[in-house]
Amino acid sequence: MRYLLELAYNGSNYQGWQIQPNGSTVQELLNNAISVITRQSVDTVGCGRTDTGVHAKQYFAHFDVQDPLPSNFLRSLNGILPADIAVYDVQLVSNEFNARFDAIARTYEYHIVFEKDPFTQLLAVRWFQPLDVEAMNAACDYLIGTHDFACFSKVNTDVKHFMCDVKSARWYTEHGLLKFEVTANRFLRNMVRAMVGTLIQVGEGKIDLQQFKNIIDSKDRCKAGQSVPAHGLYLVSIEY
Repeated sequence: MRYLLELAYNGSNYQGWQIQPNGSTVQELLNNAISVITRQSVDTVGCGRTDTGVHAKQYFAHFDVQDPLPSNFLRSLNGILPADIAVYDVQLVSNEFNARFDAIARTYEYHIVFEKDPFTQLLAVRWFQPLDVEAMNAACDYLIGTHDFACFSKVNTDVKHFMCDVKSARWYTEHGLLKFEVTANRFLRNMVRAMVGTLIQVGEGKIDLQQFKNIIDSKDRCKAGQSVPAHGLYLVSIEY
């Protein structure tokens, strides 16, 4: 029997979603908690990877068990998991459903603040220079569509290709935060953080729109901006 979980987590204390040999991860804690309840070894399959320190407002993972889950499963699971991981829903799905490969779109946000705020210390990145949001949004136009985004990807990665279909990308201000929102069918490792770092160079006037386009066309990670810190990044929604 295959079940699908909807969850969220604050990634500040974790080495990302995927199990790592030398650090605590969300997947490891989730596997262990479900195994305690079901009394069998469980290996969850997540809808994607999130790196160390990255948060998820909406995340999905499926797992297989031999018997139906008990009626108090959700309450028991949340009771075992730490406070920074919350499971909102569980539902029975077909054995062919795959939380990772059946996703058709993913949306990320990046949060920036310009004033010192103790309540966003590990949830948004403080920026000390003003940014030209209009120019950054103009640069976002070059991201839309299907492109080779090797310039925004980690060099040593196991993907077969660097093509991604970006559906939308924009900067906007909400509740005192400057947010970058991007939706695509898939994302490469480190892609959003490198993308934001390069867009910020546009906002600071360090590169112009043509140079931004040239960086994408170059497919060269060395030509793009530095990756911004992980704690400003959120996976916010998954579409199936």
